[in-house]
Amino acid sequence: MQPASVEVVNASGRSRYVLVCEHASNWIPPEYDRLGLTETELSRHIAWDLGAAWMARRLSERLDAPLVLAGASRLLIDLNRPPGSPGSIPERSEDTAIPGNTDLDPAERTRRENRWFHPFQKAVTGLLDQRKPSDPPTVVLGIHSFTPVYMGHRRPWFAGVLYRHSQDFGSWLVSRLGGEGAGIAQNQPYQIEDDSDFTVPIHGEARGLDAVLIEVRQDLISTEAAANGWGDRLAAALLD
Repeated sequence: MQPASVEVVNASGRSRYVLVCEHASNWIPPEYDRLGLTETELSRHIAWDLGAAWMARRLSERLDAPLVLAGASRLLIDLNRPPGSPGSIPERSEDTAIPGNTDLDPAERTRRENRWFHPFQKAVTGLLDQRKPSDPPTVVLGIHSFTPVYMGHRRPWFAGVLYRHSQDFGSWLVSRLGGEGAGIAQNQPYQIEDDSDFTVPIHGEARGLDAVLIEVRQDLISTEAAANGWGDRLAAALLD
């Protein structure tokens, strides 16, 4: 059965947190012929964030938090990139060419935006719009995973908290997770930028809300049980 463009879990959740999992799926519709890639390539990080959906679902359950999950691969269109940016519909991801994304015409780009990007952002916006001012206020959390090795370079961190304007909240969460001594990094393995991020700048900062991305190393959440364990760990840190 064809998955929905976007899935919303626990829309009426009472937590202060709203969870967003932009890279939850590696599904590609049959008509796109896997974008010219093999099944092995589509199982890699280039197509999705392995383990992130499991972890996000567990965290939603533990926090009683609303969660929005992507229904298709980031290779069709990345839901955490501004439309039209270089990473939105990549012709190359890491060291892999994406044949089905080469020389796309404007009509196909618009078709993908309308089918996947806009419904996802509308779902996030809808959840945030319906929330009443609260004390403490809403916090937006993007749930992600990263590879242990990137382009030949080993990444030593267990997890990272990425933030820009939300310095107080980001530093607090790093500390709650144990800090550098526990393998928890600040703004690693990525940094938040306007041309390579959407969730934090648009759904968080533009609304005046705290917003961070949580990144956990994929080899630590490669099974559902392991991902659930990290979901429990994150929940314990976030429940103050």
